[in-house]
Amino acid sequence: MHSEGTAEPGRRAESWSFRRKAPPSPEPCSLDSSGETPSPCRYPLATPLSLADAHTRAHTHTHTHQAPPVSRVLSCTKPGSRGYETPSRGLVDTFNVDTRKPRVIPGSRASFFGYTVQQHEISGKKWLVVGAPLETSGHQKTGDVYKCPATQGNCTKLNLGRVTLSNVSERKDNMRLGLSLATNPKDNSFLACSPLWSHECGSSYYTTGMCSRVNSNFRFSKTVAPALQRCQTYMDIIIVLDGSNSIYPWVEVQHFLINILKKFYIGPGQIQVGVVQYGEDVVHEFHLNDYRSVKDVVEAASHIEQRGGTETRTAFGIEFARSEAFQKGGRKGAKKVMIVITDGESHDSPDLEKVIQQSERDNVTRYAVAVLGYYNRRGINPEAFLNEIKYIASDPDDKHFFNVTDEAALKDIVDALGDRIFSLEGTNKNETSFGLEMSQTGFSSHVVEDGVLLGAVGAYDWNGAVLKETSGGKVIPLRESYLKEFPEELKNHGAYLGYTVTSVVSSGQGRVYVAGAPRFNHTGKAILFTMHNNRSLTIHQALRGEQIGSYYGSEITSVDVDGDGVTDVLLVGAPMYFSEGVERGRVYVYNLRQDWFVYNGTLKDSHSYQNARFGSSVASVRDLNQDSYNDVVVGAPLEDHHRGVIYIFHGFQGGILKTPKQRIAASKLAPGLQYFGCSIHGQLDLDEDGLVDLAVGALGNAVILWSRPVVQINASLRFEPSKINIFHRDCKRSGRDATCLAAFLCFTPVFLAPHFQTATVGIRYNATMDERRYTPRAHLDEGGDRYTNRAALLFSGQEHCERITFHVLDTADYIKPVTFSVEYSLEDPDYGPMLDDGWPTTLRVSVPFWNGCNEDEHCVPDLLLDARSDLPTAMEDSQRVLRKPAQDCSAYTLSFDTTVFIIESTRRRVAVEASLENKGENAYSTVLNISQSANLQFASLIQKDDSDGSIECVSEERRLCKKVCNVSYPFFRATAKVAFRLDFEFSKSVFLHYLEIQLTAGSDSDEEDSTKGDNTALLRFHLKYEADVLFTRSSSLSHYEVKPNSSLERYHGLGPPFSCVFKIQNLGLFPIHGVMMKVTVPIATRGGNRLLMLRDFLTDQANTSCNIWGNSTEYRLAATEEDMSRAPQLNHSNSDVVSINCNVRLAPNQEISFHLLGNLWLRSLKALKYKLMRITVHAALQRQFHSPFIFREEDPSRQVTFEISKQEDYQVPIWIVVGSTLGGLLLLALLVLALWKLGFFRSAKRRREASLNPTSTVLE
Repeated sequence: MHSEGTAEPGRRAESWSFRRKAPPSPEPCSLDSSGETPSPCRYPLATPLSLADAHTRAHTHTHTHQAPPVSRVLSCTKPGSRGYETPSRGLVDTFNVDTRKPRVIPGSRASFFGYTVQQHEISGKKWLVVGAPLETSGHQKTGDVYKCPATQGNCTKLNLGRVTLSNVSERKDNMRLGLSLATNPKDNSFLACSPLWSHECGSSYYTTGMCSRVNSNFRFSKTVAPALQRCQTYMDIIIVLDGSNSIYPWVEVQHFLINILKKFYIGPGQIQVGVVQYGEDVVHEFHLNDYRSVKDVVEAASHIEQRGGTETRTAFGIEFARSEAFQKGGRKGAKKVMIVITDGESHDSPDLEKVIQQSERDNVTRYAVAVLGYYNRRGINPEAFLNEIKYIASDPDDKHFFNVTDEAALKDIVDALGDRIFSLEGTNKNETSFGLEMSQTGFSSHVVEDGVLLGAVGAYDWNGAVLKETSGGKVIPLRESYLKEFPEELKNHGAYLGYTVTSVVSSGQGRVYVAGAPRFNHTGKAILFTMHNNRSLTIHQALRGEQIGSYYGSEITSVDVDGDGVTDVLLVGAPMYFSEGVERGRVYVYNLRQDWFVYNGTLKDSHSYQNARFGSSVASVRDLNQDSYNDVVVGAPLEDHHRGVIYIFHGFQGGILKTPKQRIAASKLAPGLQYFGCSIHGQLDLDEDGLVDLAVGALGNAVILWSRPVVQINASLRFEPSKINIFHRDCKRSGRDATCLAAFLCFTPVFLAPHFQTATVGIRYNATMDERRYTPRAHLDEGGDRYTNRAALLFSGQEHCERITFHVLDTADYIKPVTFSVEYSLEDPDYGPMLDDGWPTTLRVSVPFWNGCNEDEHCVPDLLLDARSDLPTAMEDSQRVLRKPAQDCSAYTLSFDTTVFIIESTRRRVAVEASLENKGENAYSTVLNISQSANLQFASLIQKDDSDGSIECVSEERRLCKKVCNVSYPFFRATAKVAFRLDFEFSKSVFLHYLEIQLTAGSDSDEEDSTKGDNTALLRFHLKYEADVLFTRSSSLSHYEVKPNSSLERYHGLGPPFSCVFKIQNLGLFPIHGVMMKVTVPIATRGGNRLLMLRDFLTDQANTSCNIWGNSTEYRLAATEEDMSRAPQLNHSNSDVVSINCNVRLAPNQEISFHLLGNLWLRSLKALKYKLMRITVHAALQRQFHSPFIFREEDPSRQVTFEISKQEDYQVPIWIVVGSTLGGLLLLALLVLALWKLGFFRSAKRRREASLNPTSTVLE
């Protein structure tokens, strides 16, 4: 441990509200005009009892150099009226610390009785030692300590406030005796400290603090005050008066003597004064130890008379004072001061040199006063006399030599002489810094093996220190020892080191001391260190606070959780930690890791948002819950409207649980308790029951909370027979055959504390059958219900068993075992032992059903699934595959190459014929998972009559494409077979290019992997949907004749109007989408002559979108002559066209019409050369690439044709007419000649006769 650790990352600084008294000085704190205490009085109380007005808070944390925290509680103003939130009730209010019958020991609220508490044992008798730091003793508020019997009886004040420390001028008023207590179990003594005990040094009161050790008989045995130092006024002063006859008047000398004596701080531990008068002889007027006060000394001095004498034997008087006066009543170590007053040269001046040398050897400081009255009255030169007096005075002369003109002038040097004798401020002359003078030793205390550690928060200008008192002496580290962690530049910050002290033990470094400095750098610090006898110390580790003003380090506790002698956890309190607008407080947890404390989070409070000061007290207590681990108790004295709360945190093998196991509020214990939890102690068994009890301090009260024994109840449950055989009905219940069983419920209590090995505990238990089922499958014989409630008396370490009979009737669920649940609790939780809160109080045991399988009752089924669809088998891929079903309807991704199956428009369903057979042993909880692609919807499942079992299906709402069917629940018998038909309807909204149906069978039984291949059947098809479409067209114009005398000007070139209508009707069952209608309209000839003038294109369906390609307005309106006689049919192939593309979506039985409106362009029709011309408008339906639809008619198209004829005079040239006539005549002549040559003109009769008479002759 050689560097510093830091608490978790910090948060914003906030303010505190409690006020402390001012430093121990005559002036008390006073309120300014605003009603607020001035900043030097503002001292937050971060340890047990923060009892000041928590509501007059300034929300800043600017610290100025202030006086020390003179006590942890010095004022108790009434809490303000500001409202607080009621604490959360989420915590456990009771575990094993009893809150019903606390012992509340009353005391004086004015004395702050209960501010500190310590359990104490003397000769086997248990006591509670209670501090009351404002207790009155006589007329002084000294504070005191009470001893209180632990179980009954009244408290007795120990009257430690009367203890007086000898040889000092002490001031005990408001010394706060009992502010800290520390017990020493080795010798049954304890230490009670008074950190504001002070003693007088000159004009100052030094608040060094003091502790009283009290022995095992409650008697004061020793004062412990390591910071007590001798005052600078610890002097033995001898006044050597010249009483010869030349001194006159004597009354002036007497006045001087009285005045100078009044300047002296006479008293124990300060100045002693003796007076010697000389002339011819020397006499003691009074010795050093004759008088102990200024009053007595002045009284004695007022009666000193002048002895007279004719000689002035100054050397003799000085020697007498040196050798005798300092010996009679002189104190060892006291500074020796001699004041010589004379009015003339000595008659034994030869002896002066020897006398002065001897005085120098004895370290006698000499002040010499020369009275020149005799010389002045007689006019004698005093030079020789003055030289002699200067020789008598110590060097330097300007510090130790005085001369006055006469006896009356002696009064003028009284102040100067007093100032030169005394150094009145601080440790060193002319310095204003403090070492241990204001240390307030005992502000905290901690007993260690070789002594006691004492916190001294005011040491070294309130930076603080830790002192150690041992049997061999005291150890006071030098200021320089702290510079490593408390640098010089922060010396004025008032760190308050020693606000709390404790120690830890590590395996590597042994005992290491810990001290808190809650105001270091305003955020607080804790240091771990070792002390050395050479007044040095070694700081091993420093832990730093995170928030300004949180008072981190004001409370520190080490915890040996497992009791092995090595510290496991260090807890550091920051009770003024500001969070959520209030001072909730915080306790930091550090775990020891290889001699190093590592931050490990914080303890949790009640999460109530109020000024709680959680962590004002933190105590390591012995094992409260008897689990062999020590525990921790944390006080929050301001929680719950300043009534106070304590939290109990249990230890475990890894440290301290950060969540409290018990929250004890003062409001639940007794009325009127306030600031409960300001101090806590728990190390002893106070009532002799073998359990550690708690002592808690409150304002004006001390509270003892008794621990209750903790018991662990072991429960077991067995059944006869061990399984439910539904095939063996061995009893009748309610007139029906049933299977009967008996449950044997056994309890064995184990008390964790050895003292309770013969104790008893009463419990009550509830036994329930099938508690999580609405209808139980088993019933108790007692009452015929599922539930019974009984009581039992248990003896420690002995098993107690009870027999509970029950029966099982017919049930559909034979696979899941019947649960037998038992819950037990204490019959009377307010008395006797407490159940271990970490021990189970519920027992659930299942009684299985006999499954009817082989000897090891391990069922191995063999399921066989077969499925065929009613679609053509050629299209079916019935290959069985082992495949995990899709997790989502859209998750199917298929890549197979099969013939596309066309779903006719009249087909609504697809059917699957399937069967499931068990060729092995019984299959329990057999299920059939049915999944289909999203374009199918499950319609029905029909079981065949020849099936050996049953099948029932349920839906899964989140997955509509999936069904789960129970097959012969609860088990599918061996050799059983179930046949069924599945019907699926085609979706009317989802259309995919494929169809898939997957059936998978499984069970809770362990089927072998080798037979699982036939548990799945997958049916897959490529699909196209047939679109049953009726596509028609109509036109308002079919023929038009262009007449020669038509007037173009009248119609501005426009011909007759036309209207083409294309209608599409969906006659099928499926909606149609992904279809486009394309209309092409010849708009002009290739020569640029307009044929048609389009006005509009309309549709009667609002959600249909159309796109028009080509601009009908870009062609000229004028016409030119163009011969169209060779192109009588105009369409998209030989003319310029306008294309119109429309997306078509039709629900079943829905239709849509498209209207094309326009006019013939008469100007062009008159100019063109033709006799008959046809203009064709073409419309076609086309499937988009992604469309799953096809048409019965391949590429259906329709067209509308306009026939245009033209009437006009058409004259043929004359040469054509003449030529045609001559050509015709010539052709006729040639035809006649040919016919004649062929005998066409010969008579038939003659030919017949000639053939009959070959000799005949044919005449021509």
